[in-house]
Amino acid sequence: MNIKLIKSHGSGNDFFIIDELSNNYHFTDTDRKQLALALCNRNTALGADGILFVSASDVADAQMRVFNADGSEASMCGNGLRCVGRYVCDLLEKDDIIVETKKANLYVKKAEPIFGEIPTYRVEISPVLFELEKLPMNIGKQVLINEQVPELDSDLTFTAVAVPNPHLITFVDNDMFKSSKQKTLSEYVNGPNDIFPDGVNVSFVKFLKKGELYVRTFERGVGFTNACGTAMSASSLVSCLLAFNDYEEAIDVYNNGGKVRCLVHKQDDKHYGIDLIGNATYLYDATITIELNNPTRVTINEKNEYSEQDQYAQLETFASKYIEKELSI
Repeated sequence: MNIKLIKSHGSGNDFFIIDELSNNYHFTDTDRKQLALALCNRNTALGADGILFVSASDVADAQMRVFNADGSEASMCGNGLRCVGRYVCDLLEKDDIIVETKKANLYVKKAEPIFGEIPTYRVEISPVLFELEKLPMNIGKQVLINEQVPELDSDLTFTAVAVPNPHLITFVDNDMFKSSKQKTLSEYVNGPNDIFPDGVNVSFVKFLKKGELYVRTFERGVGFTNACGTAMSASSLVSCLLAFNDYEEAIDVYNNGGKVRCLVHKQDDKHYGIDLIGNATYLYDATITIELNNPTRVTINEKNEYSEQDQYAQLETFASKYIEKELSI
């Protein structure tokens, strides 16, 4: 079977886009899982954090489904939504669209660049849920906001929120980014455990100054990534809850893959919304031949490189130097 794909990234979080909307593909969920396992393997000529499957929707301009590198399906992906948003906007010749995801229909709009002339998109991150049963998280509480969880760590405080992917967020000092505790804690809550039966995305966040954060995330189903869009959105929300930052004010969020900009909207004491603004960069398009019953056998027939990464590399360099200075690493 021949499949067309585009390699793209949002903040260095890279994906293959596979268009089921325009092409005559008929994948089962088993096919999608096997494709993710095969194509995302970093030990092959391809490799990525996941696959974004774009298909028709009865309620929106298109539907996005996200399969992680380990074959699991994510509820949502903010960085991926920007990439899909760009692809569908180009396909339909629109500047704004609605994309159906597993938990919500989300607004996407072409935006002004936040660095240079890099293609940039604003995406809606919602719903925002604090009930621990929604993650799920089992600690005998209904919500967790800036509290210790002795079963996890005796020093750190945590906030749990689903957006709708589940996130565990802790604000830390510079020393944490030199510590093995990040890996130990993240792997524990994503392995067999009673607190997070389905695993959780874990973010270690440093407040840099008003309007600026650094976020490092262990992404469920992937591991430590350059960036996680919903994690950066959730971290921005928590920074406002804890009065580090202000609602309706731009927050620049630095990560190992560059930076994004977030806006947190407080609708009332229980309802919040988040806008995630950042790049949607194309690396290459390719045509591959693959056997769905044996997806490890992949042949790359044609591959066309894009030049967009050259400009994004300038943002990566800028962000890397800034992080190094601020974190003293």
